Amino acid sequence: MEYTVQKLGKLAGVSTRTLRYYDEIGLLKPARISSSGYRIYGQREVDRLQHILFYRELDVGLEEIKRLIDSPGFDDKRALERHRDELLARRRQLDALIANVELTLAQREGKIAMSDNMKFEGFKQKLIDDNEAKYGQEIREKYGEEQVEKANAKVRNMTEKQYEEVERLAAAIHGKLAEAFATGDPAGDLAQEAADLHRQWLSFYWDAYTKEAHAGVARMYVEDERFKAYYDKDQPGVAEFLRDAVLVYTGER
Repeated sequence: MEYTVQKLGKLAGVSTRTLRYYDEIGLLKPARISSSGYRIYGQREVDRLQHILFYRELDVGLEEIKRLIDSPGFDDKRALERHRDELLARRRQLDALIANVELTLAQREGKIAMSDNMKFEGFKQKLIDDNEAKYGQEIREKYGEEQVEKANAKVRNMTEKQYEEVERLAAAIHGKLAEAFATGDPAGDLAQEAADLHRQWLSFYWDAYTKEAHAGVARMYVEDERFKAYYDKDQPGVAEFLRDAVLVYTGER
Protein backbone atom coordinates (compact mmCIF):
# COMPACT_ATOMS: atom_id res chain seq x y z
CA MET A 1 0.00 0.00 0.00
CA GLU A 2 1.16 3.53 -0.74
CA TYR A 3 0.68 6.69 1.29
CA THR A 4 0.91 10.41 0.65
CA VAL A 5 2.75 12.46 3.26
CA GLN A 6 -0.59 13.47 4.82
CA LYS A 7 -1.84 9.88 5.05
CA LEU A 8 1.44 8.56 6.42
CA GLY A 9 1.53 11.33 9.00
CA LYS A 10 -1.99 10.47 10.14
CA LEU A 11 -1.18 6.76 10.21
CA ALA A 12 1.98 7.20 12.31
CA GLY A 13 0.78 10.09 14.47
CA VAL A 14 3.47 12.51 13.31
CA SER A 15 3.14 15.86 11.58
CA THR A 16 3.63 16.30 7.85
CA ARG A 17 6.22 18.92 8.76
CA THR A 18 8.23 16.23 10.58
CA LEU A 19 8.04 13.88 7.59
CA ARG A 20 9.18 16.62 5.24
CA TYR A 21 12.07 17.39 7.57
CA TYR A 22 13.06 13.70 7.65
CA ASP A 23 13.07 13.83 3.85
CA GLU A 24 15.27 16.95 3.84
CA ILE A 25 17.92 15.40 6.08
CA GLY A 26 17.83 12.06 4.25
CA LEU A 27 16.43 10.10 7.17
CA LEU A 28 13.20 9.07 5.45
CA LYS A 29 13.02 9.65 1.72
CA PRO A 30 9.75 8.92 -0.14
CA ALA A 31 9.67 5.94 -2.49
CA ARG A 32 8.87 8.28 -5.34
CA ILE A 33 7.43 11.65 -6.27
CA SER A 34 4.11 11.53 -8.13
CA SER A 35 3.48 13.37 -11.40
CA SER A 36 1.62 15.96 -9.31
CA GLY A 37 4.68 16.51 -7.11
CA TYR A 38 3.41 14.60 -4.05
CA ARG A 39 5.71 12.47 -1.88
CA ILE A 40 4.63 8.82 -2.06
CA TYR A 41 5.70 6.32 0.59
CA GLY A 42 5.62 2.51 0.29
CA GLN A 43 5.94 -0.41 2.70
CA ARG A 44 9.72 -0.05 3.01
CA GLU A 45 9.33 3.56 4.12
CA VAL A 46 6.55 2.66 6.56
CA ASP A 47 8.80 0.04 8.21
CA ARG A 48 11.70 2.49 8.32
CA LEU A 49 9.52 5.14 9.96
CA GLN A 50 8.50 2.62 12.61
CA HIS A 51 12.16 2.05 13.50
CA ILE A 52 12.77 5.80 13.58
CA LEU A 53 9.92 6.34 16.02
CA PHE A 54 11.07 3.46 18.23
CA TYR A 55 14.55 5.00 18.41
CA ARG A 56 13.07 8.43 19.14
CA GLU A 57 11.12 6.94 22.07
CA LEU A 58 14.47 5.73 23.39
CA ASP A 59 15.92 9.27 23.06
CA VAL A 60 18.34 8.48 20.24
CA GLY A 61 19.27 11.53 18.14
CA LEU A 62 18.25 11.79 14.49
CA GLU A 63 21.80 11.75 13.17
CA GLU A 64 22.58 8.61 15.14
CA ILE A 65 19.32 6.96 14.02
CA LYS A 66 20.28 7.56 10.40
CA ARG A 67 23.73 6.08 11.00
CA LEU A 68 22.26 3.00 12.66
CA ILE A 69 19.56 2.31 10.08
CA ASP A 70 21.83 2.96 7.10
CA SER A 71 24.72 0.89 8.42
CA PRO A 72 25.54 -2.21 6.28
CA GLY A 73 25.10 -4.50 9.26
CA PHE A 74 21.63 -3.24 10.21
CA ASP A 75 19.38 -6.21 10.98
CA ASP A 76 15.67 -5.41 10.99
CA LYS A 77 14.69 -8.35 13.22
CA ARG A 78 17.51 -7.81 15.67
CA ALA A 79 16.66 -4.11 15.90
CA LEU A 80 13.03 -4.92 16.70
CA GLU A 81 14.14 -7.37 19.38
CA ARG A 82 16.28 -4.68 20.95
CA HIS A 83 13.43 -2.16 20.80
CA ARG A 84 11.26 -4.71 22.61
CA ASP A 85 13.85 -5.43 25.30
CA GLU A 86 14.53 -1.76 25.99
CA LEU A 87 10.84 -0.87 26.10
CA LEU A 88 10.14 -3.78 28.46
CA ALA A 89 12.95 -2.55 30.70
CA ARG A 90 11.39 0.91 30.67
CA ARG A 91 8.01 -0.60 31.62
CA ARG A 92 9.61 -2.45 34.53
CA GLN A 93 11.19 0.79 35.66
CA LEU A 94 7.87 2.61 35.56
CA ASP A 95 6.13 -0.24 37.41
CA ALA A 96 8.78 -0.10 40.15
CA LEU A 97 8.49 3.68 40.49
CA ILE A 98 4.68 3.53 40.56
CA ALA A 99 4.83 0.88 43.28
CA ASN A 100 7.24 3.11 45.20
CA VAL A 101 4.84 6.06 44.97
CA GLU A 102 1.93 3.87 46.10
CA LEU A 103 3.88 2.72 49.17
CA THR A 104 4.89 6.27 50.00
CA LEU A 105 1.27 7.44 49.77
CA ALA A 106 0.21 4.55 52.02
CA GLN A 107 2.87 5.58 54.54
CA ARG A 108 1.72 9.20 54.48
CA GLU A 109 -1.84 7.99 55.16
CA GLY A 110 -0.61 5.98 58.13
CA LYS A 111 -1.44 2.61 56.56
CA ILE A 112 2.09 1.16 56.55
CA ALA A 113 5.55 1.78 57.95
CA MET A 114 8.19 2.47 55.30
CA SER A 115 11.94 2.41 55.92
CA ASP A 116 14.24 4.97 54.34
CA ASN A 117 15.79 2.17 52.29
CA MET A 118 12.37 1.22 50.88
CA LYS A 119 11.83 4.80 49.69
CA PHE A 120 14.64 4.36 47.17
CA GLU A 121 14.03 0.78 46.03
CA GLY A 122 12.20 1.88 42.88
CA PHE A 123 15.02 4.20 41.89
CA LYS A 124 17.68 1.57 42.53
CA GLN A 125 15.73 -0.97 40.51
CA LYS A 126 15.65 1.57 37.69
CA LEU A 127 19.46 1.71 37.78
CA ILE A 128 19.61 -2.09 37.53
CA ASP A 129 17.12 -2.22 34.68
CA ASP A 130 18.92 0.58 32.83
CA ASN A 131 22.18 -1.33 33.03
CA GLU A 132 20.53 -4.60 32.05
CA ALA A 133 19.00 -2.94 28.98
CA LYS A 134 22.26 -1.30 27.96
CA TYR A 135 24.88 -3.84 29.00
CA GLY A 136 23.15 -7.00 30.26
CA GLN A 137 23.73 -9.52 27.49
CA GLU A 138 27.29 -8.47 26.68
CA ILE A 139 28.38 -8.18 30.31
CA ARG A 140 26.91 -11.58 31.18
CA GLU A 141 28.70 -13.17 28.24
CA LYS A 142 31.97 -11.46 29.12
CA TYR A 143 32.03 -11.69 32.93
CA GLY A 144 29.50 -14.40 33.78
CA GLU A 145 26.16 -14.58 35.56
CA GLU A 146 27.65 -14.58 39.06
CA GLN A 147 29.52 -11.30 38.61
CA VAL A 148 26.48 -9.56 37.16
CA GLU A 149 24.26 -10.72 40.03
CA LYS A 150 26.86 -9.50 42.53
CA ALA A 151 26.80 -6.11 40.83
CA ASN A 152 23.00 -5.98 40.94
CA ALA A 153 23.03 -6.91 44.62
CA LYS A 154 25.49 -4.11 45.23
CA VAL A 155 23.08 -1.61 43.68
CA ARG A 156 20.10 -2.93 45.67
CA ASN A 157 22.08 -2.46 48.88
CA MET A 158 23.08 1.12 48.08
CA THR A 159 22.44 3.69 50.76
CA GLU A 160 20.64 6.92 49.94
CA LYS A 161 23.98 8.74 49.96
CA GLN A 162 25.56 6.22 47.58
CA TYR A 163 22.59 6.42 45.23
CA GLU A 164 22.88 10.21 45.10
CA GLU A 165 26.60 9.88 44.39
CA VAL A 166 25.94 7.53 41.45
CA GLU A 167 23.49 10.04 39.99
CA ARG A 168 25.99 12.87 40.50
CA LEU A 169 28.79 10.92 38.85
CA ALA A 170 26.65 10.02 35.83
CA ALA A 171 25.88 13.70 35.23
CA ALA A 172 29.49 14.70 35.90
CA ILE A 173 30.81 12.19 33.34
CA HIS A 174 28.67 13.65 30.56
CA GLY A 175 29.57 17.21 31.50
CA LYS A 176 33.30 16.51 31.69
CA LEU A 177 33.20 14.50 28.46
CA ALA A 178 31.62 17.41 26.63
CA GLU A 179 34.41 19.71 27.83
CA ALA A 180 37.12 17.19 27.01
CA PHE A 181 35.70 16.32 23.60
CA ALA A 182 35.99 19.97 22.58
CA THR A 183 39.76 19.76 23.14
CA GLY A 184 40.11 16.73 20.85
CA ASP A 185 42.78 15.25 23.14
CA PRO A 186 41.87 11.95 24.89
CA ALA A 187 45.18 12.07 26.77
CA GLY A 188 44.59 15.60 28.06
CA ASP A 189 43.76 16.52 31.64
CA LEU A 190 40.03 16.98 31.03
CA ALA A 191 39.71 13.64 29.24
CA GLN A 192 41.60 11.86 32.00
CA GLU A 193 39.35 13.47 34.59
CA ALA A 194 36.36 12.09 32.64
CA ALA A 195 37.97 8.63 32.59
CA ASP A 196 38.53 8.78 36.36
CA LEU A 197 34.90 9.81 36.93
CA HIS A 198 33.91 6.85 34.78
CA ARG A 199 36.03 4.55 36.97
CA GLN A 200 34.35 5.89 40.10
CA TRP A 201 30.92 5.37 38.54
CA LEU A 202 31.74 1.77 37.51
CA SER A 203 33.01 1.00 40.98
CA PHE A 204 29.51 1.43 42.39
CA TYR A 205 28.37 -1.47 40.22
CA TRP A 206 31.35 -3.80 40.07
CA ASP A 207 32.36 -6.22 42.78
CA ALA A 208 36.00 -5.34 42.05
CA TYR A 209 37.59 -2.86 39.65
CA THR A 210 40.37 -3.79 37.26
CA LYS A 211 42.01 -1.72 34.55
CA GLU A 212 41.57 -4.55 32.06
CA ALA A 213 37.81 -4.70 32.64
CA HIS A 214 37.56 -0.91 32.44
CA ALA A 215 39.34 -0.91 29.10
CA GLY A 216 37.14 -3.76 27.89
CA VAL A 217 33.94 -1.87 28.69
CA ALA A 218 35.25 1.24 26.96
CA ARG A 219 35.97 -0.76 23.82
CA MET A 220 32.49 -2.24 23.97
CA TYR A 221 31.00 1.27 23.98
CA VAL A 222 32.29 1.64 20.42
CA GLU A 223 31.85 -1.92 19.17
CA ASP A 224 28.18 -2.24 20.14
CA GLU A 225 25.78 0.13 18.38
CA ARG A 226 23.53 0.55 21.44
CA PHE A 227 26.32 1.77 23.68
CA LYS A 228 27.72 3.92 20.89
CA ALA A 229 24.29 5.50 20.36
CA TYR A 230 24.00 6.30 24.08
CA TYR A 231 27.25 8.27 24.21
CA ASP A 232 26.96 9.73 20.70
CA LYS A 233 23.40 11.01 21.15
CA ASP A 234 24.64 14.50 22.02
CA GLN A 235 27.57 14.58 19.61
CA PRO A 236 28.89 11.87 17.25
CA GLY A 237 32.36 10.65 18.16
CA VAL A 238 32.01 10.89 21.95
CA ALA A 239 31.97 7.10 22.43
CA GLU A 240 35.27 6.70 20.59
CA PHE A 241 36.73 9.64 22.50
CA LEU A 242 35.75 8.09 25.84
CA ARG A 243 37.21 4.75 24.76
CA ASP A 244 40.51 6.39 23.84
CA ALA A 245 40.59 8.37 27.09
CA VAL A 246 39.99 5.20 29.13
CA LEU A 247 42.63 3.29 27.20
CA VAL A 248 45.14 6.03 28.08
CA TYR A 249 43.91 6.07 31.69
CA THR A 250 44.29 2.29 32.08
CA GLY A 251 47.65 2.14 30.28
CA GLU A 252 46.20 0.11 27.41
CA ARG A 253 47.29 2.72 24.89
